[in-house]
Amino acid sequence: MIAAEDLIALVRNYNPKTNEKRLTEAYDFGNQMHEGQTRHSGEPYFTHPVAVAAILTEQRLDDATIVTALLHDTIEDTKASYGQVSELFGEEVAMLVDGVTKLTNLQLSSRETKQAENFRKLFMAMSKDLRVILVKLADRLHNMRTIKAMRPDKQVVKARETMDIYAPLAGRMGMQWMREELEDLAFRVLNPEGRQSIIRRFITLQRETGDVIHRITGDMRHELDKVDIEAEVFGRAKKPYSIWRKMQEKDQGFSRLSDIYGFRIITQSEEDCYRTLGAIHQRWRAVPGRFKDYISQPKSNGYRSIHTTVSGRDGKRVEVQIRTRQMHDVAETGVAAHWSYRDGVRTQNPFAVDPAKWIANLTEQFDSEEDHEDFLEAVKLEMYSDQVFCFTPTGDVVKLPRGATPIDYGYAIHTRIGHACVGAKVDGIRVPLWTRLKNGQSVEIITAEGQTPQVSWLDIATTGKARTAIRRALRDVDKGRFIKLGHELARFAFEHVGRKATDKALDTAAKALRLKDRHELLANLGSAELTANDVVQAVYPDLADTEGEQIPLRRAVVGLEPGQSFERAPCCQPLPGERIVGITYRGRGVVVHAMDCAAMTAFDDQPDRWVDLHWHSGNHPAVYSTTLDVTIGNDAGVLGRICTLIGEHKANISDLKFLDRKPDFFRLLINVELRDLEQLHSLMLMLEAESDVATIERHRNQNAADPDAS
Repeated sequence: MIAAEDLIALVRNYNPKTNEKRLTEAYDFGNQMHEGQTRHSGEPYFTHPVAVAAILTEQRLDDATIVTALLHDTIEDTKASYGQVSELFGEEVAMLVDGVTKLTNLQLSSRETKQAENFRKLFMAMSKDLRVILVKLADRLHNMRTIKAMRPDKQVVKARETMDIYAPLAGRMGMQWMREELEDLAFRVLNPEGRQSIIRRFITLQRETGDVIHRITGDMRHELDKVDIEAEVFGRAKKPYSIWRKMQEKDQGFSRLSDIYGFRIITQSEEDCYRTLGAIHQRWRAVPGRFKDYISQPKSNGYRSIHTTVSGRDGKRVEVQIRTRQMHDVAETGVAAHWSYRDGVRTQNPFAVDPAKWIANLTEQFDSEEDHEDFLEAVKLEMYSDQVFCFTPTGDVVKLPRGATPIDYGYAIHTRIGHACVGAKVDGIRVPLWTRLKNGQSVEIITAEGQTPQVSWLDIATTGKARTAIRRALRDVDKGRFIKLGHELARFAFEHVGRKATDKALDTAAKALRLKDRHELLANLGSAELTANDVVQAVYPDLADTEGEQIPLRRAVVGLEPGQSFERAPCCQPLPGERIVGITYRGRGVVVHAMDCAAMTAFDDQPDRWVDLHWHSGNHPAVYSTTLDVTIGNDAGVLGRICTLIGEHKANISDLKFLDRKPDFFRLLINVELRDLEQLHSLMLMLEAESDVATIERHRNQNAADPDAS
């Protein structure tokens, strides 16, 4: 256990004016209160609060926060009271200790509704004093570092909670180092085999290539010396979990990952940051699309840095971050920089964010009257996302989460603009509403009087604010339409299991799902907040399984008018399981498109022709033609083997067309008849694993879009 004088020395390193007497008294009081208590490891319990305090000294925090860390478990786990702590150490410390105690008592990994309530409490505690969450994060970090002493089942619960809540929260607060360590410690528990395999591959890679970090660091220092830039250069391999996540996101093996090393350059001035960027890009080739300037457009937590990815002659990529010392301090401590000390005085860092403004920005869109599920979804969306910065036509900056679309942009400007959106222009060019916005783009929303939100927008919007506003508008403006669509979905689903969707059955389902009545149940079903299977399962849990009888083609799509026919659009060939939308044609019925079909841009200004559709849940027959664009090796027997593999995957080949024949490869289009999107993904993964298959992708033929589209 760290002795009192050693802990005080850690504080004195950055705050020579610290109140040593107060820290000693807090140390002695905590030690006395926890006397006789032990941790799971058998160590004295007080080793934990001392370790938490030591972690906070790394962020150079003020005396009140260090004292709170030493006492953070006293009110909950010992005979000490709030009044006693207040009398001995002041009201400020007592309130902080009480706040940490309340956070500790929140069961953040409980069921969804309860979890949403707890998130509300967590944000309320944070809004009063953000230091409460700083102590709690340090508390969780030390518990994760010593988690091996807990029972295996408890380890999994704590690790999952850490991965889902505390690690993203640390990242959102700007403490990236803490996020990475929390994720890696949780990863060690949740997937030890995966983590070990990555570490083993790292060791093998180092043995084969030598000390890559030392070599590249030296090269970078040499380039900076040539242009007289004084800077520090650091390099490191990325954490195992970070690499694992990249492997999952890109669906690549370790050997195919390139940017597994990261380098950080800390300069003397902002001007030197851009000069350094020029020197790096002059020596190494920049990777397109991987440049981010968070200096000119900082993140909401105060983070500033230039990010770029470059590749060498061997094709290996490395990520480079360039920032000043002050920017680096904020990058290391995030929002905590507001309380940081250096040489005995509060740090005057111009980049430090006011915690009150930060928490207000994070929570401003969460109306206290919103449904718990809406609130929880909004919080998670905002906490887990990075940001992009777009410009309005007048040059104002709009911050959005990564992956945001023009729909999100419209609602970020004003709810009224979001509601009336019929199209968008990005950098002056008309784009589909589901386009993912990128940094630096100029966005203009096209509105029309009388336009109202569409159900399909819920599949396009990504921000909590937009999705909540769309849901509210859909409920308020067109509840009757959702009830009608919900009734059709329910009727089809009940008939599929040999039952009828009677009023009594629907009332029973509403009661089981804790909804007010069957009208609310049907409205939620029609607006995609419930699935038809949820409703059937609420009444007939034994019949809800959709395995068995196949759904006939005439009943495959739900949401059509009685007697209305449909056909699949040849341009995108939508499959059951995909998000779909219909376009009406006079005398022809409805043409069904995939939600992301590029041909849909032609209908942005014709919202009256859009029909909200869903595929029927359940088993579909393998009759839906889909085209694969495949490149294979030109060797004897390869094509036959590929065709055999497709047949073994229970997919029928209906057509085959050669696009290109070369001495060493063939490129061809293969039409296969499939059940659903899941079978397509499974088939493509199986073929991609074949050594003779060079490339495979789903073919989308926009030339086949209906000529009446415009």
